[in-house]
Amino acid sequence: GLRVWPRSAALASVMHGRRVLAVAGTHGKTTTTSLLTSALQAAGADPSYAIGGDLATTGTNAYDGSGVDFVAEADESDGAFLVYAPYAAVVTNVDADHLDHFGTVQAYRRAFDDFSERVDRRGFVVCVIDDPGAAALAERIRSRGGEVVGVGESASAGLRASELRFEGATSTFQVTHVDSGPLGEVTLQIPGRHYVLDALAALAVGLRLGHGFDRLRTGVSGFTGTHRRMEFKGEAAGIRVYDSYAHHPREIDADVQAARTVAGSGRLIVAFQPHLVSRTRIFATEMGAALSPADDVVVLDIYLARESADPSVSGADVAAAVRHDRVRFEPDFDAVPTLLAELARPGDLILTLGAGTVTHLGPRVLAAVEEMHRG
Repeated sequence: GLRVWPRSAALASVMHGRRVLAVAGTHGKTTTTSLLTSALQAAGADPSYAIGGDLATTGTNAYDGSGVDFVAEADESDGAFLVYAPYAAVVTNVDADHLDHFGTVQAYRRAFDDFSERVDRRGFVVCVIDDPGAAALAERIRSRGGEVVGVGESASAGLRASELRFEGATSTFQVTHVDSGPLGEVTLQIPGRHYVLDALAALAVGLRLGHGFDRLRTGVSGFTGTHRRMEFKGEAAGIRVYDSYAHHPREIDADVQAARTVAGSGRLIVAFQPHLVSRTRIFATEMGAALSPADDVVVLDIYLARESADPSVSGADVAAAVRHDRVRFEPDFDAVPTLLAELARPGDLILTLGAGTVTHLGPRVLAAVEEMHRG
């Protein structure tokens, strides 16, 4: 006898009466939503929020704040973001994904146009214009009279990041506003260029809403991460283990590059679990290429999620596309922790990647490393 709603409808009802700030994009939604929440909290706004991962600082993904703002991660995977009517929106990028639902790349991109048309005419859209898909969307929004704040490293960005430096697990950059000039330096406690762009988008929203740069900077600089986004799982025998949610080639590439910086002089060992048969069928070659900068790669079999197995598609397709011979396809999930422990040496970094059960490997890998070095 209970009424059942889709999550998107329930979330829309909870957001009713608030000023909704919705974060969309193929990649980076969770981190950008988290960074925006942290920035607004530091500015004293006390926003409500609903995020696709737990904030490290609070240990939760949702909160009912006393302020007017509601920060929401707007998931496009099944068209759910078309239920919301935000005052302002962020579009981090528009890439090809979720074709099992949308059917074609064109239909997927068209959904972002539909989403942008749901933004309040008094509001605005922040687009990361370094991404071709988001840049094209920005032009279409402007052509119909909408307000767009473009952010990125591009000289044409309204809010620009420059002088990027990556040291260990930190990212540092300068922020310049097209009208007011240099605003200052920001140092993030998370590694990688993609996180710089996420933070820049969060800063752009806060500035456009009238908050001061210094307080917003305090919020993003104090952000220590979100569950499953380059999350440090621990260290054993001098071997560090991280876990991340990356499952699309572009996400894999970004996290592998970031992990390479964190690894420093150590080797980078990546264990990747493909997610969805349909995604693996389409992107296996690109996934293998994105994994190739790692020193050693272990590819697990596909996490099936909502699809049935297809004998013609497996993790072996991804392993075959890796551009060196230090790669193994290991379909036995329980064999992976020991395999990774055998591959690693003190000073190395092990990164587990994927949207499925691979996230459970971190503690088991650390235990295997401890056992091996105890002997």
